[in-house]
Amino acid sequence: MLRLLSLLQTGRQWPAADLASAMEVPPRTLRRDIDHLRTLGYPVESTRGPGGHYRLVAGAALPPLMLEHDEAIATVLGLRLAAAGGTGIALTAESADRAATKLRRVLPAALRRRTDEMLASVEFGGGEQPRVTPDVLNVLAAAIAARRCLEFAYTAKDGPSSRTVEPMRLVQLGTRWYLYAWDLGRRDWRSFRLDRITAPKTTEVAFEPRALPVDDVAGHLQERFHSPKALRITLTLQVGAVEAAARLHRIDGTFEALGDQSCRYVAYVDSFEWLAVVLVLTDIDFTVEEPPEFADYLARTGRRLLRGAVGS
Repeated sequence: MLRLLSLLQTGRQWPAADLASAMEVPPRTLRRDIDHLRTLGYPVESTRGPGGHYRLVAGAALPPLMLEHDEAIATVLGLRLAAAGGTGIALTAESADRAATKLRRVLPAALRRRTDEMLASVEFGGGEQPRVTPDVLNVLAAAIAARRCLEFAYTAKDGPSSRTVEPMRLVQLGTRWYLYAWDLGRRDWRSFRLDRITAPKTTEVAFEPRALPVDDVAGHLQERFHSPKALRITLTLQVGAVEAAARLHRIDGTFEALGDQSCRYVAYVDSFEWLAVVLVLTDIDFTVEEPPEFADYLARTGRRLLRGAVGS
């Protein structure tokens, strides 16, 4: 379909036989593909007879963006979530709105209506964690890709310091971003919160990547940052991962999409009580996967609440 659109967007009138030949498909397949483009909202004109041809209506020559319904929804919600701080990146609502406007211009009309309806219906709360600017992310990502050492100032709990590192991975945990790198001064692997990094600069010193000490860096940091006494609770939520992340941003955890309307949530909490309260307030349907003790706690609490309601 992208190939067909690119040919039509040349502005010429395509005789059916020539267009089918360029697409390397039989005329019947070409007609079916043209009908599919029209269904998606692309205005393709055609004339019949010996001089018959296909032409994309003038003014429809924007680059095509062939997205399925769920892909378009995920894209626009991702932009809105980023503007609200749900990704931990300091994007402004203005920049997200500009990106959404550009996206709308290249979506077919039917998809554009659906995404507009979704944006009008969803509201994200602002993130509470410190956020990192896109500029810092860009510098770090470029250094990782180029295998160049990084220099930056870092403010840790014990005070400021200057660091030179071999950057290896950028990791997002909740709404915080981390750089995982080999610290040349400490001669060891270190993780750095990006919101505590200032003035990062890529040097001219190249390096050969070292073997990572773990296969799953995100999982390694997740376990390391949590107290041994933290409770690990796994839930299946009956809501998409993007929406769940926005509504549960006060509870530290990770989300794994299971489909458009469900996700797996691994939460780390100090008590069953706090997570139970948050789940009630968010009004999200869920199923407890583990531990069974949390399921038992919810059952006991539910029975107690029901007795109180019946007694009233």
